[in-house]
Amino acid sequence: MAVEGTCSTLRQRNAKAPMSQAEDDASPASNEEHTGSARGLIQWRRHMEHVKAELLEQIQGQLSDLVDKVISESVQSYSQRNKPLANSNETEATSRKQRLSSEQGKVFLERRSLLDELFEIDHIRTIYHIFIAMLCVFIISTLAVDFIDQGRLVLEFDLLFYAFGRFSTAVFAWLCMCSYTLVVPYKALCLWGGLYHSVRFQGGFTFLVGSLVLACQACVLGVYPIYVVVHYKLPPASSFIVILEQIRFMMKSYSFIRENIPKIVKAKLKQGEAAKLPEFSSYLYFLFCPTLIYRDAYPRNPRIRWNYVALNFAQILGCLFYGYFILVRLCIPVFTNMSKEPFSTKTMVLTLFHATLPGTFVLLLCFFAFLHCWLNAFAEMLRFADRMFYKDWWNSTSFANYYRTWNVVVHDWLYSYAYKDFLWVCGGRFRGAAMLLVFVTSAVVHEYVLTLCLGYFYPVMFCLFAICGGVFNFALNDRRKGAVWNVLMWTCLFIGQGIQMCLYCQEWYAQIHCPVKEKGFWEFITPRSWSCRL
Repeated sequence: MAVEGTCSTLRQRNAKAPMSQAEDDASPASNEEHTGSARGLIQWRRHMEHVKAELLEQIQGQLSDLVDKVISESVQSYSQRNKPLANSNETEATSRKQRLSSEQGKVFLERRSLLDELFEIDHIRTIYHIFIAMLCVFIISTLAVDFIDQGRLVLEFDLLFYAFGRFSTAVFAWLCMCSYTLVVPYKALCLWGGLYHSVRFQGGFTFLVGSLVLACQACVLGVYPIYVVVHYKLPPASSFIVILEQIRFMMKSYSFIRENIPKIVKAKLKQGEAAKLPEFSSYLYFLFCPTLIYRDAYPRNPRIRWNYVALNFAQILGCLFYGYFILVRLCIPVFTNMSKEPFSTKTMVLTLFHATLPGTFVLLLCFFAFLHCWLNAFAEMLRFADRMFYKDWWNSTSFANYYRTWNVVVHDWLYSYAYKDFLWVCGGRFRGAAMLLVFVTSAVVHEYVLTLCLGYFYPVMFCLFAICGGVFNFALNDRRKGAVWNVLMWTCLFIGQGIQMCLYCQEWYAQIHCPVKEKGFWEFITPRSWSCRL
């Protein structure tokens, strides 16, 4: 029995020894697992912070609608018990105005751009690599065609040099507009705000200062950029710089004045106390930070990542070359001689669907180059922390959601100063009319930009945006859910981009092949592609 006990003891000791050795060998692996779990925990925390910000916004909007409904019902029931029906309607309209005027505007939070978060996932980053590989294919194919045709390797970027021609004129025009916007709106607001509470006729004084500012705005930010583009016949890219900056300065100056006037008017000053005016440093920062909604302060990042800034500018340059190769390889060979061929429905339909691919490429490039790279580069240089310049518009199942999430920067401005102000004027009613006003305004501005930059009037964008987009916005609303509606949204988007690319390219070459003999109003608004046949 003693021998058996001793043997069993030895067996237990021998069994424990390999187990302890295996635990020692597994300790590095456990450390690696701990490091990986810590890294995953950090990524998960960032993701949850982003979800928290979006959830707070959604809850705030839903809670605001719910409170509005409760207040409206309570006011209506109270007025029915205590006042006549006519007075009830007036009370309800007044309460709606008060709610709209007191509703908090856009809240700026510290958050990253969505693509920056998605690019940390290897599967999503592979899609980015695929687009880079396609650019390499465009470059190789262009070199191969040049070598076959000319017997040498040539990469001529004559189209880019033409598009950015007269660049110095565009820069000079930008400096003039920037200097004006930097000085006149700020000084005018300070002059008005400093004297508003001390003058006797406040309404007349406000009208006088407002009329002078409006006249200056019309001359410097209205007429002057149009004169530069038309008189100097700026090429498309240089024209885009001038016109888009014209619109940006107008929207920025309007937001600055619109946000500060109610504060000054509602300020309750003591005897001899001066009104609190915005600081010039805040206004200067606002002019260059990537938002169109003025605030005295924004969330800021602690430091600048210059490598991130350089990467974004490099990606913008890559998108320019990408667009160049798309036009050279997919558009110019198709549309150059189209006006010389007899018109047929078959040719038109085939050309339209042929333009769908380059049109979609141009849409994605514009989104990535401007809404992601350009805005993030300036946000990083200015340490602007709220990087939600767009949302996940590619997951939209309705055009209503697509229009809200495609360009959040412009949407915030339209929502704050067109949609909400219209509702405030109308006493909180006519929400459909307010939405229609936003659509028409946006469509007119888009068509205005294309008309001046391309040099001809062809309202394709207006028809697709205001008419088709408006119908789709009300028909394909937020109640449409599911993958089928997302596929339908993308299908309509592809076809719309093909229509725009096809018709605008046709009109461009029709203007070249069949120039207008007599310049007049009807000649300007009549598309040349309808009658140009060589």
